[in-house]
Amino acid sequence: MHDRDIHTVVRILKQECTKWREPIVGVIANQSQDPFRILISCLLSLRTKDQTTAEASHRLFALASDPASILALPLHRLEQAIYPVGFYRTKAKQIRRLCQTLLDDFNGRVPDCLDQLLTLPGVGRKTANLVVTLGYRKPGICVDTHVHRICNRWGYIHTKTPNETEQALRQKLPRRYWIHFNDWLVPFGQNLCRPVSPLCSQCPIRPWCQRVGVTRSR
Repeated sequence: MHDRDIHTVVRILKQECTKWREPIVGVIANQSQDPFRILISCLLSLRTKDQTTAEASHRLFALASDPASILALPLHRLEQAIYPVGFYRTKAKQIRRLCQTLLDDFNGRVPDCLDQLLTLPGVGRKTANLVVTLGYRKPGICVDTHVHRICNRWGYIHTKTPNETEQALRQKLPRRYWIHFNDWLVPFGQNLCRPVSPLCSQCPIRPWCQRVGVTRSR
């Protein structure tokens, strides 16, 4: 894929995404525009299906929706609220540590700076970038498994890790696409450009895709 092709590809992606369900963190961001809720829902979503994340987030935020009120919950009550998200016991403890850090170091406010977000317990670059982009509408590139896989499959970049992908996209991807790039590629990767046997015969982006690493498709 040539650099100039990204504009055409993004235009197609935006149109295609209207057919599919928006990722749950994006839904929560649109509903609340609350960086704290976005941060917590991001943590809950790791290794968890969207529907489970949505239900767990709803239960938790009905009980507590800020760092102090979450810390006031007994640990077992917090675990019950977020069950059955993946690793719910570990995440419950992680959320409590995160909330304590927010109160101790940031006056209870979720920081809008990537470097500060990365100091929070359990927060990696994917989550930090989602909070920056969805919570504060500031430029950032959230790279999950879909973004990493698809951009390399297209031949738009050539990287080995998500962190390398983020840095490569910061160099190549036009800045006006940064905030929503993850929102477009996640449903695209879930529905068409799947990890194994992607649906290339149905893909409107195929003319621009080098299909790097694709050995079997439909």
